[in-house]
Amino acid sequence: MELKGLILAGGAGTRLRPLTYSSAKQLVPVANKPVLFYGIEAMRDAGIRDITIVISPGQPGMEIRKRAGDGSQWGLKVGYVEQGEALGLAHAVLTGEEAIGESPFVVYLGDNLLRDGIQTMVEQFKSSQPEALILLQHVDDPRAFGVAELDGDRVVQLTEKPSEPRSDLALVGVYMFQPGIFDVCRSLEPSPRGEYEITEAIQALIDQGKRVEPHVVTGWWKDTGKWEDMLETNRLLLDAIEPQVDGELIDSRIEGRVSVGEGSTLERCQVRGPVAIGAGAVLKDAYIGPYSAIADGCQIERAEIENSIVLENSKITDLEHRLEGSLIGRNVVIGGQNSKPRAYRILVGDDSKIGIL
Repeated sequence: MELKGLILAGGAGTRLRPLTYSSAKQLVPVANKPVLFYGIEAMRDAGIRDITIVISPGQPGMEIRKRAGDGSQWGLKVGYVEQGEALGLAHAVLTGEEAIGESPFVVYLGDNLLRDGIQTMVEQFKSSQPEALILLQHVDDPRAFGVAELDGDRVVQLTEKPSEPRSDLALVGVYMFQPGIFDVCRSLEPSPRGEYEITEAIQALIDQGKRVEPHVVTGWWKDTGKWEDMLETNRLLLDAIEPQVDGELIDSRIEGRVSVGEGSTLERCQVRGPVAIGAGAVLKDAYIGPYSAIADGCQIERAEIENSIVLENSKITDLEHRLEGSLIGRNVVIGGQNSKPRAYRILVGDDSKIGIL
């Protein structure tokens, strides 16, 4: 049984503004790789070779098309469909019906990451061939999630964000379906928030007596929709980074697991891993501390950075204090100078967050 893949990569990404005013949230990188690419690679590693990405119209969708291309960089076939309006996950799934056809398929939310991928779940789905297989994980506060109740190896009830949860098993952003799910999605009515909910579609399968199987995820799972989650995911991924130095070190010291990209230069720097530094970066008289990801083309001079993500071609210089727990966008300039009296001079866009600690 050959499965196809459907990656949902629409949505406005409001929780990651201002980064997502000009870029799709699924392309914001963690450990110097776009979040979306981890999902594509998870599908590839599970043997899926035909993937459709559901995108928003306009600039974010165009950027995803440009970055992911036709899938040849992964040895896959990648196509695209547009979701004209963000009307919920079930609506997004229905948008992919023509591309999926009569194949069973995997739905993967494009801003989610699973440490151990989806290969085991795909094998379970192929073996038992249920109408649907859903991924679940034990969570501390299930009230913030869709919650599943189980009876042995079957799912018997799904409840969206219950005030009094009857289990601690939350739905993870990966689902596997037979093509019959499309008819179910078509039959749905909008929820109170005006969306067509995938949890309601799965519940309809259960109510029809169809077999819906659970798979409880034991490794970590992260939804990177908020900047705090981006930083946490960055830390988790950097914990597994392979040390490799392809750039040039001049009077610099590296400790721990550090990756330095081709064409980068580190002069009089101290780097304590785990750290990822992209290609073509220039660092001088800088300290880069654990759990930092510095993207391609960045310039960092006379500054200290720790537990932060800095995106492409940003410039950070002459900071009096260490930059910690920060998410810095593309082409950002942050600079200090040694003149006195000290003052702040700031130009920021809508929805920015600045902490002076």
